[in-house]
Amino acid sequence: MDNLSALMEGFATVAQPMYLLYALFGVFIGTAVGVLPGIGPAMTIALLLPLTYSLDATAAIIVFAGIYYGGMYGGSTTSILLNTPGESASIVTALEGHKMARLGRGAAALATAAIGSFVAGTIATVLLTLVAPVMAKWAVQLGEPDYFALMIVAFITVGALLGKSVSRGMVALALGLFLGLMGTDTLTGQQRFTFGVPNLADGLSVVIVAVGLFAVGEALYVASRLRHGPVHVIPVEKGWRSWMKPEDWRRSWKPWLRGTAIGFPVGTIPAGGADVATFLSYATERKLAGKHKDQFGKGAIEGVAGPESANNAAASGVLVPLLTLGLPTTATAAIIIVAFQSYGIQPGPMLFQTQSSLVWALIASLYVGNLMLIVLNLPLVGMWVKVLQIPRHYLYAGILLFGALGSYALNFSPIDVLILLVIGVVGFFMRRYGYPVAPMVVGMILGPMAEDRLRRSLTISQGDLSYLVTSPFAATAYVSILVIVGLGLWLKSREKRANAELSRLGEEIREESQSQEVN
Repeated sequence: MDNLSALMEGFATVAQPMYLLYALFGVFIGTAVGVLPGIGPAMTIALLLPLTYSLDATAAIIVFAGIYYGGMYGGSTTSILLNTPGESASIVTALEGHKMARLGRGAAALATAAIGSFVAGTIATVLLTLVAPVMAKWAVQLGEPDYFALMIVAFITVGALLGKSVSRGMVALALGLFLGLMGTDTLTGQQRFTFGVPNLADGLSVVIVAVGLFAVGEALYVASRLRHGPVHVIPVEKGWRSWMKPEDWRRSWKPWLRGTAIGFPVGTIPAGGADVATFLSYATERKLAGKHKDQFGKGAIEGVAGPESANNAAASGVLVPLLTLGLPTTATAAIIIVAFQSYGIQPGPMLFQTQSSLVWALIASLYVGNLMLIVLNLPLVGMWVKVLQIPRHYLYAGILLFGALGSYALNFSPIDVLILLVIGVVGFFMRRYGYPVAPMVVGMILGPMAEDRLRRSLTISQGDLSYLVTSPFAATAYVSILVIVGLGLWLKSREKRANAELSRLGEEIREESQSQEVN
């Protein structure tokens, strides 16, 4: 009952007109950036971080939560109408959804994606409401070695599972740890890794690194791969009756529920996030398709409904370890932690006690944001199609400008802009050569925290290293590394096989369309 009353208080906070406007702004911007190829919620939150310091913490977190959810919704639009996923988690949607659009059923594909996202997001938020407080109460009982073990689990799993290569992920993690430990040692007062540069004595700002990697680096990388010429978007048929027929509803509701059941638990563990959940959902729907199995690869509505539901359910699942343990398992979660820290708030087990009103307002805003998103996505499809036609050179020039202005506004120092550009170039080359940037941010955020927990543990034990592994939870955590990494690599292998099959089906579809054009 205490959690229910706290949730009601959260709704009372979000119901204030100003916070409703912030929630609407967040989901609107999130949907818009989700629609645009190559611009995801991680980049948008990183870009807006320096510009939201004038807001109170509750307003800023509500805006970022809206962007997070809106980005999950918006990615389906560009996948279906342009065959270009706005987010990596929307790759599966592109195959079946774009084929449906080419067959004149784009509205049905967009509708089942939006409604499935609403259903999955709402159910997953209910699960978040139930699970998060229980996990937070349990996590309060953990000691210093236990938290250090949890961070080691996060380092290993995120480094190994985010990205296509384990070795490259670990290299990115090591670079993040290096940046996180740069500056003045709080215990000895000695400078480390500053190379004699006075401006680095206070360390690098996580905000500048986040903006550099996710905004500047991503903008440079996407801009370098832009295709020339106009963007050809498949038109969407108008009229409410064309959205979904009774047959579409009958074939969609089970995939919505199955996608939710797959996405939420996958999101709660560091095993690849929404990307893996969508591929697992697609593979499940293909196996259970029955008489409609031959439609897969040709525009099966189940191939849109299931993965989109899994995508949004996983987005809620990611918030469980983020809020209760302070562990980010995706790139966007890492940026959200930066947003919390910019207001002096550290996500973790004490968050539900020290910042109860903020947490429950955030959870309540997810319910409200889901409702807003279903209203925005269905009637305003035509507007999102117009957004797809924004000239890309204007768009990415604006991203670079806002990133530079935001970084300069942090301390009004030109050095910060120079650091931003250097980090942005590093981010560009990391993407160019297949090094994931998320482990780098996770390493930079959790590195100093892990060092602090390690020092406290060794102080308590008077230097006895066995103290780090003798507690039951710490020992279990270290063993679980093998289980989680093994499970994650198995899921990634299934994803690769499914991706190869999707590529083959996509190639067949392109060859078929080319032959039809020739005839």
